[in-house]
Amino acid sequence: MLALRLARGAHPLVQLRRLLVAAASAGTGFLLLCTLAYALSHPASTGSALRLAWCTAPLAATVYFAVTVARTDPGTKPRPGLAAIGLGPGRLMVIAAMTTAVACTLGSMVALLFFLHLRGDLTGLPFDGAAPELLAADRPLPLAATLTLLALVPLAASVASALLLRPRPARPGTAPEPDAPGRPGAVPGGLPWGVALLTAGLAAETYATRGGAEPGARMPGGLGGSPVGALAGWGLTAVGLALAGPALTHLCGRLLQAARPGALRLLAGRVLQQEARRIGRPLGVVCAVASGAYTASTLYAGTGGDGSAVGPLTTLGALLVAGCALLTLATAAVEAKHARADTTAALLRLGAPAALLRGCVALRAGALFAVFGPVTWVVAELAAMPLTR
Repeated sequence: MLALRLARGAHPLVQLRRLLVAAASAGTGFLLLCTLAYALSHPASTGSALRLAWCTAPLAATVYFAVTVARTDPGTKPRPGLAAIGLGPGRLMVIAAMTTAVACTLGSMVALLFFLHLRGDLTGLPFDGAAPELLAADRPLPLAATLTLLALVPLAASVASALLLRPRPARPGTAPEPDAPGRPGAVPGGLPWGVALLTAGLAAETYATRGGAEPGARMPGGLGGSPVGALAGWGLTAVGLALAGPALTHLCGRLLQAARPGALRLLAGRVLQQEARRIGRPLGVVCAVASGAYTASTLYAGTGGDGSAVGPLTTLGALLVAGCALLTLATAAVEAKHARADTTAALLRLGAPAALLRGCVALRAGALFAVFGPVTWVVAELAAMPLTR
């Protein structure tokens, strides 16, 4: 009840984020139910496992977005006086997990209602039974499998939120939290692992497509002829780019401060260094999604597709992954802006012109694009090269 009261009394922007989490959960739940319908219609086909594997991308994107929203929720932040009434860090963690579970469960229920409506099991609304063949309307829907698939997003999102927000004992001499800004000179970790995963992924793609001996796996939307090993290799490259995001963001800050910087470059570089851990990983995820979209478009153009083979489920999955990645980055950027609100106010009180702060924002955005843009393009070209030759 306390979690529901806190959720009901939150700021409208916070409520909008929770509604977006519910919408993403609804889309992912609908894709999972469509996979179940395909398995019912094709019991002897091996394509059901491949379709379920393709659902891991929107599932991971939805969980990542839900965790980011839970972390930035002001209702779960420790405040003076809350511990006196029994709302310590542990209770706040439980409230954040319950709030995330409620939002994702709401989305799963919407997905179930929409799925049953399109199957024709629910009547009285427009488009009753609009897709009976696609959703296996002639076969009974197994209750256990349906509830299991619908519980994946709420369970994964709530557990991930609890693990991220769990209270950690403060020990003397330890480094800052992973999501804390940290010292400007502290280089974020993850770059060696990111480079290693990038290299391993590109090597796996090249090995899988060598000689063309491995049979191709039919992908949703009409893309065929792609070895499973090549797809797994691209997944490794995407994870590597996400892991390297904070270090690349920190590098942008160092480049801005190189060669006797002025006030503008110094301020922009310090801000990027402080926010490297907060916005670096979401930015890396966005670049990974962009490189994947470029690779998929290149592969599809190589197969001679005219766009008609890309079905609605493929489009829904792509929109979910891209939308969750962009919303996660936007949420992290808003969180970073709020975190430096006191510093911005202090600069304005000291007489810093507003044009300086706006120029700092533009310079940071330009530096990030100048570094992440070429990296994304190179990774996308290297990932698409073994698949199209």
